[in-house]
Amino acid sequence: MSFAGFEDDIGGWGPPVELPTGSGDIVRDAMRKEQVIKEILAAQDDLRALLSRVNAVQGDVDKLASGNATLQTYIDNLTMQMAKRR
Repeated sequence: MSFAGFEDDIGGWGPPVELPTGSGDIVRDAMRKEQVIKEILAAQDDLRALLSRVNAVQGDVDKLASGNATLQTYIDNLTMQMAKRR
């Protein structure tokens, strides 16, 4: 089956297509690859730090929400007691 605009010999599930090499300089390509890997590792470390901070803030939010629920229960009980006295 053929579709307009698509050629039958384009990969997809076929054999791997040979990609052109970078600059042809093996040392420069290896150094660039090493630099990219270092950048990825640094980005992962940054993401781990952000995730840690998010988890800490979420813990604080959970504690505050729990405290607010306790205070709301206290206020509701006081309101009911005041209403009974009147």
